[in-house]
Amino acid sequence: MSHRPPIHPYLALGIGVLFISFSAILVKLAAASSTVVAAWRLLLATGLMLPLWWRHRQELRWMKGRDWALTLLSGVFLALHFALWFASLSYTSVASSVALVTLQPVFAFAGAYFLFRERTHITALAGAGLAVSGGMILGWGDFALGGNALFGDFLALSGAVMVTAYWLAGQHLRQRLSLITYTTLVYGTAGLLLAIACLFSGEPLLAHSSQDWILFFLLALFPTLLGHSLLNWVIRWVPATTVSVSILGEPVGASLLAYWIFGEQPGPLQWTGGLLIVIGVYVFIRFRERPAIQGTNTPRKAVKHQTIKCKEDGRL
Repeated sequence: MSHRPPIHPYLALGIGVLFISFSAILVKLAAASSTVVAAWRLLLATGLMLPLWWRHRQELRWMKGRDWALTLLSGVFLALHFALWFASLSYTSVASSVALVTLQPVFAFAGAYFLFRERTHITALAGAGLAVSGGMILGWGDFALGGNALFGDFLALSGAVMVTAYWLAGQHLRQRLSLITYTTLVYGTAGLLLAIACLFSGEPLLAHSSQDWILFFLLALFPTLLGHSLLNWVIRWVPATTVSVSILGEPVGASLLAYWIFGEQPGPLQWTGGLLIVIGVYVFIRFRERPAIQGTNTPRKAVKHQTIKCKEDGRL
């Protein structure tokens, strides 16, 4: 039986989206390659979590083979998401990259329906469609640029597919695994895969400026531990589709930060797209048919498998 969460999941969801909005800005400030940035972001986040995970290490004994396989696969999806999305920032604007990678609800709705048989109220779907349209409008300017900008948009869209698979896997696993165990294993797997990719491509892992190391640490602390980890906590209480739609608020914050730091001037289309995203996310959360806060849309059989005594209930 699930316990009531210590804080309201939708409040935590908003805070998580706020923290991940800093990700694109910090990545663009780094001089290191996108793969190196992603690798150190996840490896440092894993290192920061290890002391907490040590208290939950006995949970590994209760994990079944399927849990291990799906957890490692989730790490692969996360590694591909970061590699593709970070690479897109070298070819396209922050606004367009974030907008396209957060079109994940399109894939999340399909995955949630086929995997979990989740159904959504038509008004909520209209809200999600409005938010997705806002995301497309926000990044529309790059489609006129062609060339590198279009290649960057393709990378960002591929990253959306990968992160959708990551959230859907998390929705299933977080019903049985503690936040600390799940995120430590997933971040560690993704970080190691990206580090191996760096070694094979000849990219240096250690020879970086002090500014880059500070940025690696900030990426690990804020968008990862305080952003992604908080969303991974939320996903135990709300469906992956809700998390995916809410993340559409990220480009609004990221675009404002990009204007302040890089001088990327938002035009009328960007302001219109941002407004549609905000309205669409609100409508979706307001009208989505969802169960009470105590549970999720995960089938009852999955909930019954919550047998791991991880002492997580009631704690972040």
